[in-house]
Amino acid sequence: MMITNSMTSPNQQSEIVIDPRVHLAEAIGLIYRRGMTTTSGGNLSEKDDNGDIWITPAGVDKGKITPDDITRVAKDGEITGVHKPSSELPFHQAIYAQRPDIRAVIHAHPEALVAFAIAGLTPNLNAMPQARLICGPVGFAPYELPGSKALGEVIANTLAGDWKVNSVILENHGVVVVGRDLDDAFQRFETLELCARALIHAHEIGGVKVLRDDQLDQFEGLRPGLVEPGDDWVPTSEDFELRHEICSIVKRACRQGLMISSYGTVSMRAGEKEFVMTPHGVSRRKLTEHDLVTVREGVVISGGRPSRATKLHQVIYDKYPEIRSVITTQAPSMMGHAVACKAIDVRTNPESWVFVRDIGTVPFGVQLTDEPTVPDCLTPLHPVVLVENDCLITIGGDLMQTFDRMEVAEFTARSNLLAQRLGGAKSMNEKQIGDLRAAFLGGE
Repeated sequence: MMITNSMTSPNQQSEIVIDPRVHLAEAIGLIYRRGMTTTSGGNLSEKDDNGDIWITPAGVDKGKITPDDITRVAKDGEITGVHKPSSELPFHQAIYAQRPDIRAVIHAHPEALVAFAIAGLTPNLNAMPQARLICGPVGFAPYELPGSKALGEVIANTLAGDWKVNSVILENHGVVVVGRDLDDAFQRFETLELCARALIHAHEIGGVKVLRDDQLDQFEGLRPGLVEPGDDWVPTSEDFELRHEICSIVKRACRQGLMISSYGTVSMRAGEKEFVMTPHGVSRRKLTEHDLVTVREGVVISGGRPSRATKLHQVIYDKYPEIRSVITTQAPSMMGHAVACKAIDVRTNPESWVFVRDIGTVPFGVQLTDEPTVPDCLTPLHPVVLVENDCLITIGGDLMQTFDRMEVAEFTARSNLLAQRLGGAKSMNEKQIGDLRAAFLGGE
C-alpha cells in the first residue's frame, strides 16, 4: 500500500516510500490551510503500485482529516476504510483509466481558478513563463453534474485528448490537476492558482501583458551552464548552519504565501567568492540542507542541480561585496504588477518607502542572458526590483533583511491593489518623501 515519491533530492541514492494515507492527509490539510478549498469541498487521490486508489473521504471536515480517514478503493471495487470515499470518485477512476501515466489527482475550489471557471475562461499562461513551464496547456471541461459519471467522462476525455494537458478548468465548478505523484500535482495546482490570481490583479490595474513566443522560448531554454559536482563533497558545520538558515526562511516564505513550491531562489554569501543557494527542481516546501547548492567562482562544488537564477545571483554578489543575500520570488500581488508591467508604488506608505525605497521595473529577459547584468536600478540603496512577467528580486546585508524587504514589497503591492477598489491609492508628495529621507535615511 505504499507509494514511491519521485520528488527526491538529486543527492539521495534511493527513492522515498510514503504511506499514501499520510501523504493525502498532509496535502489536503495544506490546501485547506492555504484557503484553496472549503471544509466540505475538494478531494484528492493517489494510485499505488497495485492499482488501488487512495482517496479523501466524503463528509469529513477538510481541516481535520487524518491518515485514518483516508479510504482505499481496490482495483476490484472493494472499499476499505471508516468512511465512504469522496462522491467524486467516478472522475478520479475515469482519469486513471484514461491516463496510465497519472498517479495523483487534485480537485479543489481555489478562489482565483473558480473565478475563471465561472467566467468560462482559462488563464493565459503566456503572461507568466514559469507557470507555463510548470503547468503546460490548460483544458476546459463543460459543466456536468458534480459526482456524475458524465463529469468523469468529460474530465477524462479532456485530459486524454492531449497528454500535455494536466490541468482542467471545470465550468462553473472548480479545477482538476493531475501529476505523476501528489507533489507533482500540488506544484502544478499551486502554480496555476498563483498565475490566476496575478492575472486577476493585473486586470485591476491596467490589463495583462503577455509575452511573445520568442521570449517564452528564451525562458524555457535557459540553463545554468555550470559544472555540476560529484558525490564526495561534505559540508562543514558552518556551511550547514548557513544552509539551515536558508531552508528555514524558504519554508517561512511558503507558509506566508510569499513563495510557492515550484518557484523561488534564495542565496547567501558564504565567502568572498562563494555562495549557497536553493537548487532547481526541488519542492520549496520540502527543501533540506542537503538539497542546497554551493557555488564558488562560477563552479558548483556541492549539492544538486543549480538554479536557473545562479548566474544572476553571481553577478549581484560580484558587483556588490556588501550584499550578503539575494532572493528572487513570485507572490500574487507583486506578480499582478509584474504581469501588468506596472511598478509597485511604495510611496503610498512611509514605512514601505523607508524599508525598500522606490522599486524599479525592468523588462522581461534581462535575467535570461548567458551573461546577465545587474539592472541599474538595483543597488544597495534601492534593494528591490520588479522584472516584468517574471519575478521580484531583493538584496540585503543579511538574509532577514532581504526577506523583510520581499515581505514589505508584497504587502505594499497588496494594499495598493485593495486601494484600487476604493478609487485608487494616494501617493506621498516630494516634500513628504524628503522629510522621510532626512528623518530615517540621514538625507541620503
